[in-house]
Amino acid sequence: MIVRLENVGKSFGRFKALKDITFSLKKNERLALLGPNGSGKTTTVKVISGQIRPTKGYLEIFGRKKVDESARRKMGVVSHNTFLYEDLTAFENLKFFASLYDVDDERIKEFFHEFGLWKRRHDLVRNYSRGMKQRLSIARALLNDPELLILDEPTTGLDVESKNRLFELLSNFNSAIIFTTHNLQEAEIICERTVLIKEGRVIYDGRSENLEEIYRGIVE
Repeated sequence: MIVRLENVGKSFGRFKALKDITFSLKKNERLALLGPNGSGKTTTVKVISGQIRPTKGYLEIFGRKKVDESARRKMGVVSHNTFLYEDLTAFENLKFFASLYDVDDERIKEFFHEFGLWKRRHDLVRNYSRGMKQRLSIARALLNDPELLILDEPTTGLDVESKNRLFELLSNFNSAIIFTTHNLQEAEIICERTVLIKEGRVIYDGRSENLEEIYRGIVE
């Protein structure tokens, strides 16, 4: 099992963002995490990726009871925070992250071409558009060929061509994926299983088929 959560809760003061979240993720499984704004999707992936700690419950990642450095090295994370250094060039950013995972320059070059950033690789990241930063962030997350890829609304700011490129990459990606999105069609394309969260609780866990009908019937 790659990820296992049992009765996980997260509180911020008196506000309970997560209430007894329970689900698991198997090796190579693709799971869409859906729900309305404020439902707890981002809080859930932050707990799984180790950005925040749960207030209660049981969390297991790669068979470990905490998100330690060994677990982080097996993950790739794309979130609202790009984790990029704005005062470095795009190449310097990927070079730095690649050095953490012993990734060579050839792989960096491949990603720059793959995401259409080769001609701008020596530009400072602060001069990148929102979409370009998102593409670079996705490339950063894929550098270490992670066993678990966490994508928190990764298509935000991407144009159609970049979205298609991302979907093509993911179609050839053989590791586990947790994908949060507001786009039900994207969830159906990428993931075979969906977990719906509303007001911090899991209200559906099943196949990613007929999602629009299921979503409207349960969430709205």
